[in-house]
Amino acid sequence: MQFLKRLFTETCPTCQDVLQLKTDDCLSARTIKACPHGHYEKEYHPALESYIETYRS
Repeated sequence: MQFLKRLFTETCPTCQDVLQLKTDDCLSARTIKACPHGHYEKEYHPALESYIETYRS
């Protein structure tokens, strides 16, 4: 069961912490998940149907 949970949990590639959902605007369709320490950000744009990944130092 732990294996299935790890499949669907997204983690930061730098520190391996679980990404947290950031909500800026409730009317925006995009979804932003970010590392709590600010290392990594993953943003989904439904209009583009793609993910944009940002690595920060």
